[in-house]
Amino acid sequence: MKYPHILSGRFISRPNRFIAIVESDGIEMTVHVKNTGRCRELLVPGATVYLSEGQRPGRKTAYDLIAVEKRLQNGSTLLINMDSQIVNDCAEEWLQSILPSDCQIRREFTYRNSRFDFLLVSGSRKTLLEIKGVTLEESGVVRFPDAPTKRGVKHLHELIRASGDGYVTSILFVIQMKGVSSFSPNDKTDPEFGQALREAAEAGVKILAMDCQVTPDSILIDCPVPVVL
Repeated sequence: MKYPHILSGRFISRPNRFIAIVESDGIEMTVHVKNTGRCRELLVPGATVYLSEGQRPGRKTAYDLIAVEKRLQNGSTLLINMDSQIVNDCAEEWLQSILPSDCQIRREFTYRNSRFDFLLVSGSRKTLLEIKGVTLEESGVVRFPDAPTKRGVKHLHELIRASGDGYVTSILFVIQMKGVSSFSPNDKTDPEFGQALREAAEAGVKILAMDCQVTPDSILIDCPVPVVL
């Protein structure tokens, strides 16, 4: 996935979860943050961020904050895409590249009381697939979620039920960066989600994690990452 018209800038502050103040070429501007998560470890004053020109007519902000350089303990930086709205598009692009041409890919499929990101249909085989974007990194380990998610827990319980109804079920964690060692649930922040994820795995829900090639103006799903439950 490619972004148009990229600017680099310096993060100043985040007045609320929807906007940030960024300085670029000596000009302070208000930009839209395309991730409503906390992202406290990413959006720190002085961090280098990347902005994409907004494409929606009539919007209040001209740019979206899509990526940030995280300073690591060894002095290097890790480029992290933090656009939660691009993750499903990346997943669809990836699915199209790996699935047979006769497999139908449907987005936002409703099953019982939940809406899942994808339904994949190949002959009589039906797969429910839920996608979660991951931006939280700690010493090479990435974790989800970065804040408690009742919706995420509900999705896992519904995937378990769908497995009993004959669906193939899976959850894909799209890690919006490269160079990580493993993925684990964030039990410290949301133990309920971690427990539900383990129950889902035991019930036959396939747990996948894939990292991404990330540049300031692109993101592409790349390689599997070990899942440690």
